[in-house]
Amino acid sequence: MIRRRVGRPGLLGVAARTAVVTGTATAVSNRMQRRAAERDAQQQWAAEAQQQALVDQAAARSAAQQPPAAPAPPAAGGGGGGADRVSQLTALAELKAQGLLTDEEFAAEKARVLNS
Repeated sequence: MIRRRVGRPGLLGVAARTAVVTGTATAVSNRMQRRAAERDAQQQWAAEAQQQALVDQAAARSAAQQPPAAPAPPAAGGGGGGADRVSQLTALAELKAQGLLTDEEFAAEKARVLNS
């Protein structure tokens, strides 16, 4: 008959218990790290979505606050007004710089001003 040892476990029992504890601790630690990484990624995604929403709102607000397109400068009357031509060309250049006139529209209006 095999005698069973009573009391403290032997060397094999201590090694087995240590292996089980170590394996469990490693599994728990890995799971906690994965959860933290997932949570961080989700928070980062939410922050980026919120930031994009704020950018979109600011762009919409900016578009709503932009003044309406300025009317085209009036046609020059008569033949003399060199200073008037310069101011008209300056106004046209500003409208083009703001993106309110295309290149074709700008060229046509410039030709009209210079030929008047």
